[in-house]
This record gives sequence, C-alpha cells and structure tokens, in this order.
Amino acid sequence: MLKVLVVAAESVPFVKTGGLADVIGSLPKALKSQEIDVRVILPKYEDIPTSLKEQMEPVAQLTVPVSWRQQYCGIEQLEYQGVPFYFVDNEYYFKRSGLYGHYDDAERYAYFCRAVLESLPSLNFKPDVIHCHDWHSGMVSVFLKAFYGDNSFYQDIKTLFTIHNLGYQGVFAKEIVPDILGLDQSYFTPDKLEFNDGVNFMKGGMVYSDFITTVSKTYAEEIRYPYFGEKLEGFLQARRGDLKGIVNGIDYDLHNPAADRHIFANYNIKTIHLKQENKVKLQQRLGLPVRRDIPILAIISRLVAPKGLDLIAHILDELLGHEDVQLVVLGTGEEKFQQMFQNAAWQYPSKVSANIFFDETLAHQIYAGSDIFLMPSLYEPCGIGQLIALRYGTLPVVRETGGLKDTVLSYSKYTGEGNGFTFANYNAHDMLFTIKRALGLFYDKPLWNKIVINAMNSDFSWKKSAKEYIDLYEKLTSR
Repeated sequence: MLKVLVVAAESVPFVKTGGLADVIGSLPKALKSQEIDVRVILPKYEDIPTSLKEQMEPVAQLTVPVSWRQQYCGIEQLEYQGVPFYFVDNEYYFKRSGLYGHYDDAERYAYFCRAVLESLPSLNFKPDVIHCHDWHSGMVSVFLKAFYGDNSFYQDIKTLFTIHNLGYQGVFAKEIVPDILGLDQSYFTPDKLEFNDGVNFMKGGMVYSDFITTVSKTYAEEIRYPYFGEKLEGFLQARRGDLKGIVNGIDYDLHNPAADRHIFANYNIKTIHLKQENKVKLQQRLGLPVRRDIPILAIISRLVAPKGLDLIAHILDELLGHEDVQLVVLGTGEEKFQQMFQNAAWQYPSKVSANIFFDETLAHQIYAGSDIFLMPSLYEPCGIGQLIALRYGTLPVVRETGGLKDTVLSYSKYTGEGNGFTFANYNAHDMLFTIKRALGLFYDKPLWNKIVINAMNSDFSWKKSAKEYIDLYEKLTSR
C-alpha cells in the first residue's frame, strides 16, 4: 500500500485561515478512500479548539535541531474521518494566538519542517511520498536532501510540493541560512534558496522537491509568465516538465444541498424548486423584501482587491440603481470595501444586505438561497467559492483566470452547455455586461433551471483529483 505523509500549516476542523485548510481537511479523506495509507502532520497551535486538543494522544517525544539549538518536540495523534493526524507540540513556537505574522516565523516553520523529518522513525512510519503544501513546509525537501541523504531510513522518500498561492512565499533575511536553517552558504545562491537577497521558503520547496503541482491547470500555465509568476516565472518555466496543475475539489459530504443541516430546505436536482424556499427564508433572515421573482446576487469572500472588488466598486451604483436585484455580501477585509458595501446597504436598504463578518451557517444559507454568485477575481489559483456555488445550483459569474477558467464554462445557447457565466478581460463593464446577460436569462425559468441542473451535475468532488494525485505519487515512486 502506498504511504503518503501530508505536511501543511493548517487543516479543518483544527485550524483555518484560508482555502489551504479546506484542502488538507478533505484531500486525505479522498486519498484514503482510494486505498492510500495517508497521514497528516500539523503544528499544534494554541488556536486549535480545546475539545479537539483533549482528544489528542501523545505518541512520541524527541529533540529537534534548529541550527545550533536543541528544541523539545512532542508528537500527538488524533484520528479524524479515518485519517491519522499528527501534531507537532512545542509551546515556545506554537502556544500563541494566530498562525502567521509573528516576528520569528522563519524559525517557527524551520523547526516544524525539521520536526516532521526527525519524528518519522519515532512514528514507525516511512512514507513513500512526502506531500508538502505552501511555503510553511518548503524546508522539508531542503532538509531532507541536506541532512538525511546518508541515512538509510530516509532514502527513496520522494517529495511533492504543491503551490496553493504563489503570492505568499515566506521570504526572510539571509542571516537565517546558518543561524536558523543550519545550512552553509552554498545553499544561498540564485538557483537554490536566494531570492532578492533573502531566503525564500517556497522557492526552496520547489527547487528541492521531486515534482511541483499547483491547484488548477490554468494557474500552472499562468505562473510561468511574469504577470502571475511573482518573480519566480523563470524558474517555473525551466521546471515546466516537473509542473502539473490539479484542480482542487470540495468535500461533497460537507457541501451537499440534499443533506446540509445548515440550510432551510434540502433539495437536489430533482427537487430544485425547493431552492426557492431557501431564498425566501434567506430574505427573511436578512431583512430583505421577500420576493421569489427577484434574482439574488451573492458575494462570499475576503473583501480584498485581488477578489475583483475594485471592479464591483466601479459598477455597484449602476447595478443597484438600474437593475431589479438583491445583493447579499458576507465577509471581512479591507476597510474601504467593507465601507463600500455598508454604504450600499444604507443607500439601498431593500436591495443590499452587507454582513461584514463570517458565519459558516449563513454562508451555507447564502449558497443555497442565492441565484448568482459573483467571483470576478484578478487572479485565483483555484477558488473554492465557485465550486460550492455550483454544488448548490447558484450560477457563478467569474473572470476567466486560474481555477475559475478551469471549472466554470460559460453557458452557450447554441450547444446548451455551460454551468455559469464568464468574462475574459479585467474590466468592470465586461463584468457588468456578463451580469446583465445572466439577469436576462434568469426570467426564462425553463432555461435557467437547465443551467442550474448543468451546474449541479458538475463534479468537483475530490474523487477525480485524488486519482490524479495518486497517479503522480506512483510515477514518483517508480522513478
């Protein structure tokens, strides 16, 4: 049986700041269902709920070198949905509020990466593949080559590095090379860890891993060119033969309108008329006029510029002033965008509900009760929101970038194919034109329901993507 260790900084249900946690919470479960011995290792953060910490059992104690330091490491274990999760316990590094943004993040995650490797013999688990995710785990591949190449236990272990967002690379001062990483200066060169006179953890993960993936096929193409490449496009272009895009899935048990306990009325493809009940109840909950005939547009997002909110800012008054719509917003982010939606709710109280917070139950209710989901991102490595919207029959309006391009096919009246609506240029009026196209079709109920069925028939469960990962693991181990 193929053995895989997944290394990451966050995972639902333990701790989450973004989509990475959703992937780590659901991909291993899909791998396990396809007969892979998969295990996950995370830091044991202070922010993990006490109810989950109380279920953890200690399985190992060891000492981990961090350059010249010798640091304590405890390994605790908890099984979740049939998958063993290990937690690296060190209060000096992880008993503090928040996951990232601390002054010593370089040391914290260097320690974590070294602890992952040091702990394996104690766990009596030798993986065939170590699958690392994002910059926090980038040093695993570096350390494996630098410190463990002569150790028979570690020989033949392959490494895979997945980029979830190239915009976050983990770049630190060059002084950490000897003092924290414990490496000599031969590692601080442009073809290895050096990046703009600093040390780049993500680059290290990509240079030293046997293969690189990212979270959609289009993003794998985009990052090889300057606009999306974040100054690593030359390296990615050079390694294009070892770079593959595998689109993320979502947990179809968690996001299932037929069984979702969060929503007001369960429905499926055969009972999509019950989606209307969710609409009515959502309008009631949010204090909007109850109208079945009006299209509800939804935004569930971090309220930041890369999500395309500057495009929405340009056309918001035109949309709300001229179209018979309701707009529901859920999320937090930059003050200017929070204020924009709050002002719109004040100016158009019968049209806009601005919920400047995050609530999981309300998110599910919005996915189920809305008609159109707006996601006009500047860039989007994969995107989860559009996948959930499709699952709930809420038609996405997206820009053709990254995973949005790979998952949303614009409806064609000629072929009858399509599960949403797309536009190519990062332009506010191209977006508005596309929204108006969707609104025009909304009132043709037989046609609209046909597109809704197309959306709900789209399969973005992990089943297909997990199989792609397994094929890749097998290819790596046979090299």
